[in-house]
Amino acid sequence: MILSSAKMHLKMGLYQLAMDIIVMIRVCKMFRQGLRGFREYQIIEAGHRKHPIFSFWDKKKRGRITFDTMDFIAEKGHFPPGAIQIAQKKPSWRTEREIQALCNLLQVMDSYRNYSEALQLLLAKVMRFERFGRRRVIIRKGQKGNSFYFIYLGTVAVTEDEDGSSAFLDPHPTLLHKGGCFGEMGLLTASVTKSTVVCMEETEFLVIDREDFFANKLDQEIQKDAQHQFEFFRKMDLFELWSDEKLWQLVSLGKVEKFAHGQLISEDFTESPSILFICKGSCEILRLINLGTSPSYYKWIWQHLELLEDRPLKSSLHEPSPMERFREFQIRTYPLQDFSALKLVHLGKALEQQGTSFERTVKTSESSLPKMLGPKIKSKNVNFINRSMITTKFREIPKEAAVGTYIKIHTVEEGEILGIHQAILPEDQRDTRALILLSLGTEVIRVRKEKFYDLIDNEIRGKLSSCEIQYPSDEEMCQSFLKENSWNIFRKDLLRLLVKPRQSPPLTPLRPKKKGIYNPKALILDLCSIDKKTKLQHPIFMASQKLLPPLRIVQTITAPRYKIQELLPQYKNAGVLV
Repeated sequence: MILSSAKMHLKMGLYQLAMDIIVMIRVCKMFRQGLRGFREYQIIEAGHRKHPIFSFWDKKKRGRITFDTMDFIAEKGHFPPGAIQIAQKKPSWRTEREIQALCNLLQVMDSYRNYSEALQLLLAKVMRFERFGRRRVIIRKGQKGNSFYFIYLGTVAVTEDEDGSSAFLDPHPTLLHKGGCFGEMGLLTASVTKSTVVCMEETEFLVIDREDFFANKLDQEIQKDAQHQFEFFRKMDLFELWSDEKLWQLVSLGKVEKFAHGQLISEDFTESPSILFICKGSCEILRLINLGTSPSYYKWIWQHLELLEDRPLKSSLHEPSPMERFREFQIRTYPLQDFSALKLVHLGKALEQQGTSFERTVKTSESSLPKMLGPKIKSKNVNFINRSMITTKFREIPKEAAVGTYIKIHTVEEGEILGIHQAILPEDQRDTRALILLSLGTEVIRVRKEKFYDLIDNEIRGKLSSCEIQYPSDEEMCQSFLKENSWNIFRKDLLRLLVKPRQSPPLTPLRPKKKGIYNPKALILDLCSIDKKTKLQHPIFMASQKLLPPLRIVQTITAPRYKIQELLPQYKNAGVLV
């Protein structure tokens, strides 16, 4: 009896335990469903979803390599949960594969990418992950810096007060965004910080602590990078008389930045608060100009638009003699009275005797002539473009012809300096035009202007003023652009004439068209169809509001022109030179 009752209690205990487990599972499920609206849960929960594993066979290792994409699933922009697990480990526990995976993930941050490859791997080995909310003070003014921070997501503000409250009252605070870093100098020198850093929103950081920094000898790698900067400055003629101590001061003020080919360095380096030393590679200086403000462009546009009237080549290429120009001037400027009609008849007869058409000689419209002269003169109407016009300081041009373009001014090579020459000149002699700096695969050292001014002496200022670079004016650049554009048009026409067209196009496989933003036709202004109403099938690139009014950006202009057989009669047939 006692044994049976003990068995009964055991069954009841197991049943109660099973029921408690079921209830706990249901409660946890309810909590998970209720927490789906919170960001913390969404970031963590995303990493536990089922996801296919990608794998392939490696011939060299003679084995199958697998990649579990579940480890790197996260909300857009957030640090992946799999990477968080790596960053939470101690540096000595992380494998080489984990360090390399973390290093690859951090390439999205510009400040991290500026370091050497060896230093990037060491940073990935020791950094840990932190997430702080809005108004959290990261570094407080007056305290020693113990950590170095990379901003992976979010925004922080740099203030002069201790609690960082002024950042939320200032309409234009000093901000650091994703990809930035701070705290490096405080970590290296153990000096007292002069500013406060506070989070403006929920921000994710990758942190390097002082103990891990020196324990893994990261200071030695940073010293190697500083030595490369010192050797670069020592080779420059500008600093050949400086002592090593003063040159190391300049190295401490500089910050190395790397830019890929085609990456924008600065939208306007003339207004930049920093000086750029080109230590590797090269870059281009570009200027965005409004072609409508150039008199050369105005003349070029109307010279080509007149060809839309299909006038013969000889009449258009005919240069009037000085006497003909004087007579035309007499007609245009003749007063309202003093027997104007008789003089017009006399001028008309004189022109007919010389074999010159009176209608072709006079190029004025009736509206521009006096009332007494207008009905008697049969001149061509220049308003043949059936499109809306805009007024410039050189009269009117079609609205579609008001465009802008980027023009290369100068190529900056290794060892040159940018952003210092104009600042030394007097204000009335400075070139205040907006100049764009585009990388061709370059590495620069950025130094704050005010700190550089405090370091240099009068001798250096004299050397810098003597190395001033004069950039061409906007009118000169516009003329150069039109000459190059006309040459490109002539070259293409000549190639079409000399080279026989292919009778049958080669067999090309049918491929589905990829939807893309860029279309080469978007950068071409076609003056041949300017008086036709056509719907554009491609996006239009517009100028930046800061640099120019909203204008279309073009790369080349296709203009109406005479057939090349009329210009070069020796070329009669395609592919045949007579």
